[in-house]
Parts: sequence; structure tokens; C-alpha cells
Amino acid sequence: QVQLVESGGGLVQPGGSLNLSCVVSGIILSVNAVGWYRQAPGKQRELVANINSDGTTNYADSVKGRFTISRDDTKSPVYLQMVSLKPEDTAVYYCNAFPKPFRSWGQGTQVTVSS
Repeated sequence: QVQLVESGGGLVQPGGSLNLSCVVSGIILSVNAVGWYRQAPGKQRELVANINSDGTTNYADSVKGRFTISRDDTKSPVYLQMVSLKPEDTAVYYCNAFPKPFRSWGQGTQVTVSS
């Protein structure tokens, strides 16, 4: 059974920064590609960024230049560094496998950008 644990969210003013962490544990000891996803109230969950086993990364247009996804290796936590946050970044952020997420999701971590 896979366990996904996200942390690091919080309340921040526009222009502020947050660093999210994701730990994947359980039967699957390493996950080749991982994505950070987010879901805002009333909206569908969307992919924000992903990192592949070779370290290459991809970002949604809305976060390019502001968010950075990283990890040391396929068995280490996955991080999402977020700077220049905007109110529209407000959402619950989740990590999961990419491109095909596991059936179960973690509880996510709430990010609220507001003055």
C-alpha cells in the first residue's frame, strides 16, 4: 500500500513563498516520476509540475518561472518550491505518481495566498 504525505502549506501574502514536501512510502519504495497536483475550490485537480526519473521537469504555464520541483533521487522526498505566490495559487496541493497517479491520494496540504 502506498502512502503519500504532503506538508509545508500555509497562509502567505501575495508575493510570498512556501516550500512543500512530499514523502512516498509503502510497498512501492521508489517512484520514477512524481507530480505535484492542486485542486482549488470548485475546480478540477490539475497537474502543477512533474519530475521524471532522469531529473527532467515540466511545469504548467501558470507556474513557470515561479515554482521549482526537485528531489535528490527516486527514493527521496519530492519538494515544490513556490515563490511570487498569487491568490490564484490558493488550493490543496497533492503529490502522486506521474503520469498515472496511484488510486489513493494523500490528504494534501492547504496553500492559501491572501492579504
